[in-house]
Amino acid sequence: MSMPLRQSIRIGTHILRNKLRGRKKFPLLLELEPLFACNLACAGCGKIQHPADVLKRRMPVEQAVAAVEECGAPMVSIAGGEPLMHPQIDEIVSELVRRKKFVFLCTNALLIPRKIDKFEPSPYFAWAVHIDGLRERHDASVCKEGVFDEAVAAVRECRRRGFRVTTNTTVFNTDTPQSVIDVLDYLNDDLGVDEMMISPGYAYDKAPGQELFLGVQETRELFAKAFAGGNRKRWRLNHSPLFLDFLEGKADFPCTAWAIPSYSLFGWQRPCYLMSDGYAQTYQELLDETDWDSYGRGRDPRCANCMAHCGYEPTAVFATVGSLKESLRALRST
Repeated sequence: MSMPLRQSIRIGTHILRNKLRGRKKFPLLLELEPLFACNLACAGCGKIQHPADVLKRRMPVEQAVAAVEECGAPMVSIAGGEPLMHPQIDEIVSELVRRKKFVFLCTNALLIPRKIDKFEPSPYFAWAVHIDGLRERHDASVCKEGVFDEAVAAVRECRRRGFRVTTNTTVFNTDTPQSVIDVLDYLNDDLGVDEMMISPGYAYDKAPGQELFLGVQETRELFAKAFAGGNRKRWRLNHSPLFLDFLEGKADFPCTAWAIPSYSLFGWQRPCYLMSDGYAQTYQELLDETDWDSYGRGRDPRCANCMAHCGYEPTAVFATVGSLKESLRALRST
């Protein structure tokens, strides 16, 4: 596994500082969605289901930066939609990097060749390219042929120019342990990306293709087999060891979605970016007026099959920082 030491230290310091101040809820990462429009129509994505007038909207730079400042998260994941369709996305990234926020720009990579000159390599910036599988599997997932090859070419160009490149792979019930191994082997060994993220798909209300999503037991069995044989230690996975334990069913955690809040054109989304039970006008309102105890597996039937990182990765991180044994384990993997 691999997470930059600078990032690991920042997160640990951020948690300890907030704990010392007596704060029970605070963010680790902000999911920022400055638009919902996309240049693809991927199976399983509910973001492009918004009306045409909403898809035309773009969040002003000042509003995006203000949301990051307001919540105080040290990391920002810029998603959408396709963020590179935002005409000022480079300004948003530049402002956040200037504030030394760790920024992950989530993209399908199709627009990278046209936009790359607007960005500069930085230890605080990483491309987060979405790759769901090898050529046939990925192109089927995004419902368009040729996207895998374009994404791979874009990743190679980003690496050639000195950018940090991460990937994000969503796993569905059409995947097998071997298909997961194959794509992670390729990304890790052949393409040589810096870090990889993996996440089981979650059947939230607006997502089409509900039959594609995994149940909890299916997820655990899939990852237990994919991680066997030392793969977990060999792959540069951008996850805490405890979250990977969680995916395998070796550990279980409550949902702490408040630690990865979502801010979009509509405001602060309750309770996470995958569910929409209304919006708050401020992050503090989101914390104070959301009934967090009513969400999570065993509490809300909509959460029954959710093992998404936005709810459970922060819980694993908090548990890691709170344990000397787990902290040392995480440091050894960094």
